[in-house]
Amino acid sequence: MRVCALGSVPWEPTAAAMQAFTAQRGPQTPDELWVCEHPSVFTLGLAAKPEHLLMPGDIPVVQSNRGGQVTYHGPGQVVAYPLVDLSRLGIYVREFVFRLEAAVIQTLDHFGLTGFRVGGAPGIYVRVDAPRAHAAPTGPARDPFEGLAKVAALGIKVSRQCTYHGLALNVAMDLEPFQRINPCGYPGLRTVDLATLGGPRDPELVASVLSERLAAQLQP
Repeated sequence: MRVCALGSVPWEPTAAAMQAFTAQRGPQTPDELWVCEHPSVFTLGLAAKPEHLLMPGDIPVVQSNRGGQVTYHGPGQVVAYPLVDLSRLGIYVREFVFRLEAAVIQTLDHFGLTGFRVGGAPGIYVRVDAPRAHAAPTGPARDPFEGLAKVAALGIKVSRQCTYHGLALNVAMDLEPFQRINPCGYPGLRTVDLATLGGPRDPELVASVLSERLAAQLQP
């Protein structure tokens, strides 16, 4: 897998370039991992409902062809786009998503933090009261998000068994824009970044670890 560090790039031309790469690739085209940061933007997935965009204000809103609802990208966030041929890798979409989430969990673990999955809600979550604890919050008939905050969002697109779009991991960013949306379509869902949890504040450091874990997870 070729890892491409793109730096800070606008979302729309990057999305167009991913789509073009995927449309033009052939059976022998090597997989690539694009790692970048975007200026502030709200992106809408194909299933996005307008009521989840509360008050965008001066932040641009763009339509995406990825799955999912609405999310926010901005400075201090590591965005990773795995451009992967699933048929060559020998896996299906569900396993691909599982591996992306596993890479994020391993990245958090590298920095002493614990990530959790929530059934039916792709992405990675952490306990806000004890981000290093390995036990998920428990309680009878609890809200599945109770005690948790989202630190990484996922949204992918698959065309001819090839993937694009990907995931975003909050490192050290202004979290206020997340209050202008229902993140990923969940009203009241809290979002957090690694810096708030006592983790690293350097996106480049986090990007290097995440890239290594994604490349390892997406080997045959």
